[in-house]
Amino acid sequence: MKLSRRQLLGCGIAGSVLLSAGGYWLRPAAAPGFVASEQDRQWLQQLAPALLGERVACEPATVAANVLLAIASLPLPLQQEVRELFDLLQQPLVRRWLAGIPAAWPDASPQQIRAFLQRWRHSRFALQRSAYQALHNLVYAAHYGAASQQHAIGYRLPPAIQGFLR
Repeated sequence: MKLSRRQLLGCGIAGSVLLSAGGYWLRPAAAPGFVASEQDRQWLQQLAPALLGERVACEPATVAANVLLAIASLPLPLQQEVRELFDLLQQPLVRRWLAGIPAAWPDASPQQIRAFLQRWRHSRFALQRSAYQALHNLVYAAHYGAASQQHAIGYRLPPAIQGFLR
């Protein structure tokens, strides 16, 4: 039996639709919101000192925990965007070519991380600048919102949010 060009194209389109529908229905259900991984925690622990600078004494583990708490309090669409950013930066090819970090994040030097942040801060692409601003704001809020930092900077959190950050 010989297939005509129309039959071949129709069969190809039908197969594509069937495979796409099957992939959609059989995909694992994504967890709503931001679910932090150990990689996220480790990456944030390296990112915090680079963002805060050398003159600011910080506890990277506490800052990372507070960033994750802050992300959990964001609206669901923002949590999903942060999850996408974290996932993107965890991919080896993206980390290498977009962030300029050739090794895995735990093996990256503080200079490499600072250079990555500066490239994104001053990027000509708005998406990279906004990603930098998101990381910057999350880390700064987590650090300076912590109870241990309030006394040092002479700030007291409003009673409505006291006890939220560590």
